[in-house]
Amino acid sequence: MRRFAVTAGLVIALVISALPSLAVSSAQPVAVPTALLQAGLDVLIRSSAVPGAQLVFTADGEQNQINSGVGDLATGAAFPDAAQVRIASNTKTFVATVVLQLMGEGQVELDAPIERYLPGVVHGPGGDGNLITVRNLLQHTSGIPDYLSRLDLNSPEALQQYQTADQLIRLAMDVPAQFPPGSGVSYSNTDYLVAGKLIEQVTGRPVGAEVTGRILVPLELHDTYWPAFPQETVIRGPHPRSYQVFNGARVDITDIDPGWGLADGAMVSTGADLNRFFETLITGGLLAPAELAEMMRTVPSRNPLFGDDVGLGLFHRTNRCGADVWGHGGAMDGFFVFGGYTPARSITVSLNQLPPFFGLAHQLVMDQLVDDAICG
Repeated sequence: MRRFAVTAGLVIALVISALPSLAVSSAQPVAVPTALLQAGLDVLIRSSAVPGAQLVFTADGEQNQINSGVGDLATGAAFPDAAQVRIASNTKTFVATVVLQLMGEGQVELDAPIERYLPGVVHGPGGDGNLITVRNLLQHTSGIPDYLSRLDLNSPEALQQYQTADQLIRLAMDVPAQFPPGSGVSYSNTDYLVAGKLIEQVTGRPVGAEVTGRILVPLELHDTYWPAFPQETVIRGPHPRSYQVFNGARVDITDIDPGWGLADGAMVSTGADLNRFFETLITGGLLAPAELAEMMRTVPSRNPLFGDDVGLGLFHRTNRCGADVWGHGGAMDGFFVFGGYTPARSITVSLNQLPPFFGLAHQLVMDQLVDDAICG
């Protein structure tokens, strides 16, 4: 998959015990030792078979950065400080936040059919816009098929065969729906292409402009942006090289943008900016209490790779020390970005290659790394 929700995994035979952990205590929280996170990140890189990674940990306003492996295979250089990466599906949380802000302004109703706002867009075997609500889209309960299942992205050339949101929505709508709206949960990138069009229809502005004006500027997220695709494909600031394996060969695809400027995975950011965004979001800095409560109103995912619960553009799990951990995560050819966020402690990890295999074992390793940071 080019983009998917949160942390999937890879090596089934991975030895979980290789990752060190701390005993959970009810005493006053202490700073997580750098050595613990370094060891965990090193294990993650080796088991993932990727060149390198950068971890950014924020605790009570203090920030730490840890690197592992290499950011450039040609030179052997590490990830640059405050590295910008393509954050893929983490973009969805920004988009959902804007939709909920529009709800708070009285411009969108969560439980209104999407047909009210986008007549004729959601129509066909893939779903009926008269039955699918805005909430269904944001929570992946629409039943609309994922357009990615109909694309062949198995070469660098294929990654550059850009299609518009309208084309990709139509591609998804031309195959049968996965289930009736609201009767199941299935992650679909198509849901957020439709949500992006909803924002544009209601506001009269590009979705990237709304995200920028409503979130990036107020929070002063200076290292985060929505690329001006297709004119802009090169990451603006300091960044690692990014790689992907095609037909057994690792290829440098740093200057190819597989996000295509679309609302399901376009954005570029840093670990520090993502920590700040998610912390601000979950503590009420971007949404009024009523809207934030709707965002955090979850349904069971019934999928161990997608976290315990699915909210509106957020995933939730209760971690090993009983903390509520929120986030999203994302992957696309060239990058894999995941994390966990609480009001006091946050962690974002960025890998410069999409791991070649996925499974529950790797999910558990990533959860342990996040928990080591958050539990202390």
